[in-house]
This record gives sequence, C-alpha cells and structure tokens, in this order.
Amino acid sequence: MDKKEARKKSKEARKQLSQEEIEDKSLAIANQLLRMNIWDKLYYHLFLTIEEQKEINTEYILQILAGKDKEIVISKCEFATLGMTHFLLTDNTKIKKNSYNVPEPVDGLEVPDAKIDVVFVPLLAYDKQGNRVGYGKGFYDNFLSKCKPETIKIGLSFFPPEEKIDDVSENDVKLDFCVTDSQIFEF
Repeated sequence: MDKKEARKKSKEARKQLSQEEIEDKSLAIANQLLRMNIWDKLYYHLFLTIEEQKEINTEYILQILAGKDKEIVISKCEFATLGMTHFLLTDNTKIKKNSYNVPEPVDGLEVPDAKIDVVFVPLLAYDKQGNRVGYGKGFYDNFLSKCKPETIKIGLSFFPPEEKIDDVSENDVKLDFCVTDSQIFEF
C-alpha cells in the first residue's frame, strides 16, 4: 500500500466514526499511555485536535500531563518553511485555528526542539515497521528529524497498522511506538 492509498483508507474509516466512538477511543488511548514507561521525562509535545478531521481528542492526554505536572509543548506551523515553532502551554496561552483548522498557540515562551523528551505524533496511517503517514506536508518529519536521538516518538491511532507502506522516503522519521485504544505497538 502506498501513502496515498493509506491516507484515503484512513480518512474514509475516520468518517465512519461517531463522535461518541471518537471520545471513547480517545479516552482508551490515553489510558493505554498510562501503562507505558514514559512518565519520568519533563517536556512532552502534544498536538491539538483538528476536530474537522476527526482526529483523536488529545484533551485526555493533556489532562494526564497537567496532572503529572509535566511541561506541555504545543506548536505553530510555519507554512513558508514547513517547519514548526514550539511553545510552552501555560494558563495564558491563546489558541487560534489556522487556515487548515489546526489549533495553534498565537505566541508564548519558545521551546527548542532539543529540549523535547516525548512527542505524541498525529497520523493518518502507519505500518508494522513504524512508518507513519501524515497529511503529506512533512511538518512532523522536519520537526522529528531535529529532535535529540533519544526523544520518544509515539503515534496515536484509532486503527491497527497496515502491513507495509511501500513508498517510504529517507526523510520519513519512524515512530518508536503507536498506541491504539486496545494495543501498544513497539517498533
């Protein structure tokens, strides 16, 4: 299966999910994360949910991170460079949706890539080797390639992995884990 096919299949499968299924699966994914040995770190990068794309509701993970007194990092996309600027999420952070409906911080205290210990990675599909398929712009591959080697990369998905994504590029950054509502895959 190539990336284009995987994107299409995943988007179709997401469309079939009810809001209640999204909430139930999102909560189950957050509970699965609690079983992982990742909570001794300080800086956790989390994507904010694009509701229009029926993404995982990351609010549950946000609550876990806040409850564990972790430093929560969120990003703003730089479309000219396909890069991301990371900001510390605080009580004063203002969030605004960009033209693609991605909730982003307006500004704030910047956090360098090298400080981030764990990244929860959005995706449309992934395979049994840890290759992920996103929306195709390369924001996360650019970002993850700048993180320190020991940064833990965790994909979050409603669905099990594809057998194999055929058109993986050398710029694609593999996941260390992918968590679904019923399973934790390690790569």
